[in-house]
Amino acid sequence: MMFNEMIENPALLTDGYKFCHKDQYPEGMEWTYETWTPRKSRIDGITHAVFFGLQGALATLYWKWKRGFFERPIEVAVTKETIESLSGTFGVTNPEMVQNYDYSHFEKLHKLGYLPIRVKAIKEGSFVQIGGEFTIDEKKIRKVGVPMFTIENTLPEFFWLPGYLETPLSCLVWQPMTAATIADKYKRILTHYAKITGCNQPGRVFNQGGDFSMRGMGSPEAAYRTTPGHLLSFGSSATIPARNYLMAYYDAKPDVIAYAPSTEHSVMESYGKKEKNALLRLITEVYPSGTLTMVSDTYNLWNFVDNVLTDAEVKAAIMSRNGKLNIRPDSGDPVDIICGDPYVYEKELSQRLIGFEETIKKGLVKRLYEIFGGTVNEAGFIELDPHIGCVYGDSITPERAISICEDLMKNGFVSVSVGLGIGSYTYQYVTRDTLGFALKGTAEVVNGEFKAIYKDPATDSDNFKKSQKGLVAVVFEDGDYKLIDNLTPDTIKDIKGNLLEDMFVDGDFVRTHTFDEIRQRVASESIRVYNGKF
Repeated sequence: MMFNEMIENPALLTDGYKFCHKDQYPEGMEWTYETWTPRKSRIDGITHAVFFGLQGALATLYWKWKRGFFERPIEVAVTKETIESLSGTFGVTNPEMVQNYDYSHFEKLHKLGYLPIRVKAIKEGSFVQIGGEFTIDEKKIRKVGVPMFTIENTLPEFFWLPGYLETPLSCLVWQPMTAATIADKYKRILTHYAKITGCNQPGRVFNQGGDFSMRGMGSPEAAYRTTPGHLLSFGSSATIPARNYLMAYYDAKPDVIAYAPSTEHSVMESYGKKEKNALLRLITEVYPSGTLTMVSDTYNLWNFVDNVLTDAEVKAAIMSRNGKLNIRPDSGDPVDIICGDPYVYEKELSQRLIGFEETIKKGLVKRLYEIFGGTVNEAGFIELDPHIGCVYGDSITPERAISICEDLMKNGFVSVSVGLGIGSYTYQYVTRDTLGFALKGTAEVVNGEFKAIYKDPATDSDNFKKSQKGLVAVVFEDGDYKLIDNLTPDTIKDIKGNLLEDMFVDGDFVRTHTFDEIRQRVASESIRVYNGKF
């Protein structure tokens, strides 16, 4: 059976109830205004969210609407597809609504030929305070978060459009922002320990955290939109399509992603248990120079370390090679594997691990140092010989990253002795509510009259769903971004230094940022907000 291709009509790219809202608003509605805000942090130590991904989201929507709606015949994009879609969904429960549904708003939009919206935003890469409850001077204070961007319609007949675009916008931006915020936390952790253990080269930390998340993400699109958030703080990623995304929508340079060749278990399995043969072929014939990462626990990591890496021929080939071989474990407790398990003799081991207790107790880094040597830096910590290293990329979390760095330091090694693969365990184990992101209406015009609106549910036990009210401004005062709300079209003109500026108006970008510019802003903003603390 051959399936038909699914043509994506952006007019249908929203929650079902958005179809109904244009009829539910009061008669005389002319204008709606909504704000995007992080409302509550569910991650310890994170008080500010990184604003990132809106430019890519708006560019994505631009092309979706252009190709899938405006450039297609109106009888297809509006009449046929929207009627069939509504009939197949609402027709099940509300057939009368479908029969009486007025499609003229879609027809008007199609004839207009562009999205009549205005998006104002602060600069991407900025860190804004997340809302929630805070304890100040022993008193609990409830704060509304600082908005990152606003959206409004520019023509009265399209008052329904900002709310209609809430769903795709939210879908496109929450994950890049969450990833960027978490990646910054990782970088602060790794930078902290690198400085303590005497590694002062920024490039070492920049390449210490690699993104391995793509296979665990919800879709390829989710992966290549999320990975750029990681790349704001680090340079390495296995998500290759993120490169094209960043070059297309953020004017990134072609070398925006760095990644080294790496084996997988199926490659190692193809050699059977002749791991020496596999290793020698890989480092002398396939990759005679440069960096290679080799998964090394297909059968028994500790046997590979003790009996393959110590082989005279193997050791000589590694040490004479113009490049670095990274040993990559892929199972077990990452802290114990990398740094050693001091309680190994108290445990009941599987038969295959008996005889390797002393190596297990030492851990991979110390054992590599015993085999290949290294140097002691000015701070008194050991650096592995540059021909050898290790990478661990399974189930890494910020807490495990701290434990690994702590134990390496206690054992006398620099924290950059291991590269960490940060994967879907980090970037997929999150939701829109991890930082409480939401796009909510705060102002409208009905029959020519401006109205400030807001939500503040009495049953909101977590104290984070309260929205701003009226028009909003964002200013930088006393060392941080601050919200000013409950403004009107008249009073907002009096706000000096409002950082919410036009970004996208009537289908065109009026302000953009390059990826390099955003990276630099993230680095300086992180220092401003956290000053290295994590």
